[in-house]
Amino acid sequence: MKARLSGHLDLTELLGSATSPELMRSIALQGEHVARDDRAICSLIGSPGYSAHSDAKTAPPAGLAAAMLSGWHKHGVDLTSHISGGYALVIVDTVRRSTFLAVDRFAIETLCYFTDGKTLAFADRADCIAAHDQQLDPQAIFDYLYFHMIPAPRTIFRQVRRLPAAHALLVDDQGVREIRHWPLRFDEQRRPSFDAARDSFRSLIRDSVAEQLAGQQRVGAFLSGGTDSSTVAGMLCQITGAAAPVYSIGFDAEGYDEMEYARIAARHFGCEHHEYYVTPSDLLASIPAVAQHHDQPFGNSSALPAYYCAQVAKSDGCSRMLAGDGGDELFGGNSRYAMQRLFEFYHSVPQAIRQAIEPMCADGSPLRRIPGLKQATGYVRHSRVKLPARLQSFNLLMQLDPAQVLSADFLTGIDVHEPARHMQATWDECQARSLINRMLAYDWRYTLADSDLPKVRGAVQMADIAVAYPLLSDRLTDFSMTLPADWKLRRFKLRWFFKEALRGFLPDEIINKKKKGFGLPFGVWTTRNPALLELARDSLDTLATRGIVRHDFVDRLLREHLPQHPGYYGEMVWILTMLEQWLRRNANAA
Repeated sequence: MKARLSGHLDLTELLGSATSPELMRSIALQGEHVARDDRAICSLIGSPGYSAHSDAKTAPPAGLAAAMLSGWHKHGVDLTSHISGGYALVIVDTVRRSTFLAVDRFAIETLCYFTDGKTLAFADRADCIAAHDQQLDPQAIFDYLYFHMIPAPRTIFRQVRRLPAAHALLVDDQGVREIRHWPLRFDEQRRPSFDAARDSFRSLIRDSVAEQLAGQQRVGAFLSGGTDSSTVAGMLCQITGAAAPVYSIGFDAEGYDEMEYARIAARHFGCEHHEYYVTPSDLLASIPAVAQHHDQPFGNSSALPAYYCAQVAKSDGCSRMLAGDGGDELFGGNSRYAMQRLFEFYHSVPQAIRQAIEPMCADGSPLRRIPGLKQATGYVRHSRVKLPARLQSFNLLMQLDPAQVLSADFLTGIDVHEPARHMQATWDECQARSLINRMLAYDWRYTLADSDLPKVRGAVQMADIAVAYPLLSDRLTDFSMTLPADWKLRRFKLRWFFKEALRGFLPDEIINKKKKGFGLPFGVWTTRNPALLELARDSLDTLATRGIVRHDFVDRLLREHLPQHPGYYGEMVWILTMLEQWLRRNANAA
């Protein structure tokens, strides 16, 4: 895979006392947009906007990179506060003797780096940084099995870090330090009128979608049939005044197919609807390619259907796809938000009552053996777990027990508590009073930046098509942070404001449906398709031979667990299969 942005710097030279024209000429950065002057060079990817604010009367220089370079000279590290949209940028300044790396609020574009104090190497892909020995990090593999992705700043490589969303890296004579450039500040005091907020909301969505049409011949949209993708698809049709092309994925598997709702949305808005049904044969053909396309192991099972969706759009002549990602995480749409509110109610029970109840819910309590009461005791047990740890109460790896899944030798180099510390640090970054806003900020990191956006980004890159996320525009994000918390989660009603504001625009069937998305029936199909089962078995057996998982666990998983509960255990088979398929491209490192 080729990097879209990359560079390699000799820090000894850059940070030296003397600046020479030869040094400036020797610095070579690769990127989609590159500009230089006599003192600095800027390279970036993405499609950011730049606002000069107080300098608005001054015409910006031609080109994105030149505008960023000009902004750097005026604002220094505060440049990021004047940039909107998705981007990754690098600025090397020989006069200030510094290097500045930054990514956008949600890491729509990514940037990884390696430094040993003498060298700084960076690229948008972790596997495109050649300045290190590319030794794999066992802790990263454990994190992957825990989260089904590897959360930033860790990468699969021991010596390579990934900039977290909304972060920058400054390297100068003071050292190397990561900086959060966009603070998580929710305005929880504002109470706007609903009508005014609704009108602003609709206008912001319309503007955000319209901005993505400039310079494009044919723009399509993903359409799952959920509220987010339906909103984007509907706005696209409304703005263009034509039957906009939309693309949906279906599965011939009970409980997984959402095509009915996609058709409802397409008919309602008059879309040009394209359907593709993914088959087990598609999985067999594409699993290795999808796994190996990513710069590190990646286990979001929606990656493959998203790839087929983008592929169909590309073959249909689309130059850009609009994705609906972000609506749930900005406006309170995930079912776990309501569930966690329910658990939090337990803490309003007087302490004396809780102290009397809790011993009856312990492991040895006879109440745990009574079917009608077992659920109630489970509620108490889970409620006692503090957030954010409670969000992973049913973590698949921990439920199975790492000691039963992973080899003893592999576990010797693992800290099984590291994911919990990572989650706590992420949770603590947001100081909002309301539970819903803290959960949203948490999901901006784990669900968006580290999972859903890499899924879509990988899919469209493989299909060679561009993508944009209208619901993640800076203006919509800022707007969402000013909405009252109870407009996002009203009692147990998810995304109350979003739905009510779009009532009359979206069909009622879409507003009232439960979210599902592009789920993949991998476990079900694996139990029915011998070739798919053989691919999984070969992958898992090889992981055992590598000393990562236990041989007896692989046997038990495929022979007992998977046939009994394919929907549940299929997820573990999937993430292990994708891990091995990625490792096969990196056999030397593994």
